[in-house]
Parts: sequence; C-alpha cells; structure tokens
Amino acid sequence: MLRLTDFIIDCPDPMKLAAFYSEVTGRPIKEDSSEDWAGIRFGEIELAFIRVDDYRAPQWPDSKHPKQFHLDFEVDEVESEQRRVLDLGATLKQDFVGPEGYGWQVYTDPIGHPFCLCRNKGVIWTDQGPIWPERD
Repeated sequence: MLRLTDFIIDCPDPMKLAAFYSEVTGRPIKEDSSEDWAGIRFGEIELAFIRVDDYRAPQWPDSKHPKQFHLDFEVDEVESEQRRVLDLGATLKQDFVGPEGYGWQVYTDPIGHPFCLCRNKGVIWTDQGPIWPERD
C-alpha cells in the first residue's frame, strides 16, 4: 500500500519558509524543526521544508526555471485571504477570479514558490468547463 507522508519543499531557510506557511495555514511548526528541516502537520501528511544551499527559485511559467510544484488553498472569501497573504510576504502574480467571485489567484511565497488561493466551493466541473454557483 502506498501512502503519502510528506510534501517536501526545497528552500534556503526552512524555518523562515515554515513560518510563512504556518501563518498562511494557521497550523503550528513542528517542535522538532531546525534550520535544516522544518515541518507542519496536516493530519497524516507533513508539509516539510528542507535546506538547499544552492537553491534557485522557479520562474514559472519560464521553462528554464519551471515550477517544481504548487499548492492550492481553498478559501471562503478571496479578498480577505488575499490581504492576509500579501501582508505575510506573498506576491500576487495572476488573478483568475471572475465577476461572480469564483476562480483562483496565483501567488508566490517569499522565495518564489507558486501557490493559489481558490474559491471553487460548489463548482461543478464538466467536459465543457466549470459551472459556477450563484454568488451568495
């Protein structure tokens, strides 16, 4: 049986990046974290950060330095979460939120890893594309 246990992100400063994602997610950094390895638990899965001394940030969508991964965070309200992650050091790269308030925004964390804030609750995905619910 295969079971996902860790999602590991390369970075130059594990504690600093873990602190960013701890603030973004509201989850604590594991007590045994160090300057070489830091983690945040999500049930059985750990989001982990490992020190890489010659780290080179992705320049997505540049294919010479492509993204190695990205994280999606489902949110109830994009606007309030956007203000919060920007205050924490994220950078907004692209906005795909439609006039009805559904969609996603692409950000980078303080060292260039992409992540998205998504408001897709209630969306029905079809072969013809998404069917958006009426806005509350």
